Amino acid sequence: MSATEFGILRAMSRNDERFLKTKIICTIGPASWDPATLEVLCETGMDVARLNMSHTEPDQVRALARQIRDCAASCGRPVALLIDLQGTKIRVGKLPQPLTLSPGSQVVLTPGDLATGRDVPVTYPSLASDLSAGDRVLLSDGQIELQVRQVRPPRVEAEVVVGGSLSSGRGVNLPGVSVKAPSLTDKDLADIDLALEIGAEYIALSFVRSAENVLELRKRVADDVLVLAKIEKEQAVRELELILEAADAVMVARGDLGSELPFEQVPLVQKRIVRGANARYRPVVIATQMLESMTEHPQPTRAEASDVANAVLDGTDAVLLSAETAIGRFPVESVRALTRVIREVESAGGVLLAGPPYDVSASPPGREPVPTEVAVACATLEAVRALRAPAIVTFTRSGYTARVVSSRRPPVPILAVTDTERVQRQLSLVWGVLAVVCRAEPTHEDMWEIARAELQRRGLAVPGDRIVVTAGVPFHVRGTTNMVRIETL
Repeated sequence: MSATEFGILRAMSRNDERFLKTKIICTIGPASWDPATLEVLCETGMDVARLNMSHTEPDQVRALARQIRDCAASCGRPVALLIDLQGTKIRVGKLPQPLTLSPGSQVVLTPGDLATGRDVPVTYPSLASDLSAGDRVLLSDGQIELQVRQVRPPRVEAEVVVGGSLSSGRGVNLPGVSVKAPSLTDKDLADIDLALEIGAEYIALSFVRSAENVLELRKRVADDVLVLAKIEKEQAVRELELILEAADAVMVARGDLGSELPFEQVPLVQKRIVRGANARYRPVVIATQMLESMTEHPQPTRAEASDVANAVLDGTDAVLLSAETAIGRFPVESVRALTRVIREVESAGGVLLAGPPYDVSASPPGREPVPTEVAVACATLEAVRALRAPAIVTFTRSGYTARVVSSRRPPVPILAVTDTERVQRQLSLVWGVLAVVCRAEPTHEDMWEIARAELQRRGLAVPGDRIVVTAGVPFHVRGTTNMVRIETL
């Protein structure tokens, strides 16, 4: 890139200093659920608040939802609510005391109510129906490995391959095994009703195995609730293309995924999921151990900083903090550390300003005609570069137009103007998007006036700049993106 081209691109990327294109999701727990901490998290950069139903009671969820809404309103930031369903997580049942499993020793897995002596109780009654001799069983996030020797329902006899200390409640993973458990438990069904009651913008489905699992959840929620599929099973990786089509968003859940797959495969699988989601304009989240050391320490390790930076460079829409903000000692410092890394990467000269190196084609390859919305997004990108436009404006009723444009990863901010606060909050998860609400009748003129004022207020554009505007016409029809227009500020 020449010095002249670099200067043009830097001028195109005038930016509100607080605005990060990559979004931040914070898991809310005992370390962060008091109103004062929630408000600081909102001010510091939280875009989405995650409530993990594995560890949060219904009355807590109701109270937290109100507090998060109040804090977001106080800070003037749209913050989305993400309800993360517990799903069919298989765990070790109640043990009288931790068990020490030595390599070469024999162990019996059995349903919790049938366990005796040194049996290992499990919470999944049909475990023996799904396992066969030779299958691997991983315990404690993959730290302990067993190999099945014999199945005598309901008992599974196994040999310890990699030993360790096992305590109650630890996770059980069955890599390569087609688990037949239902995708939604009775608890999940109750939690879905709770998510609808509090008006959550996103519901995350855990342990997705197929697109059918996603569609089952989709049938139970309204069209304006977005379904996020967590990719944490080997089966889900195999079914990735179909899951991406069925879901509204996806998460690279590296905790269980790292137990299901050999650890050396996880980085490339992460890149594959991110690129697949980008190509289909589905927001994608990278999660698990982003800043794990900050549960106990006030600064991240250098390796963690690099991990966050590479997630940004991979093209993720958002990064997620789990224990760091839920139970860690430094929840606010964790968010500040995350913003520092993201801002450094996003402002790096020549790395992102010229267009992201994410392998998201501005013009998709192939001889087949692309969908209209992709063609419009590609044309928008070309117009931005040709006009040296400092920003893109999208008029969107459902958020679809903004998500499509974002998926091409333009080098300038996307200002999305919508007619509902709910869509404004949903767009808090989408890369590069700032969303504002048009409370008047949503005509092109009214929405452009709001966009014009917001661009100038944030310092994203100045009078005389040419702005690329894209929308679906007619505006009241959801899911259409078919127009590009140039406006002068």
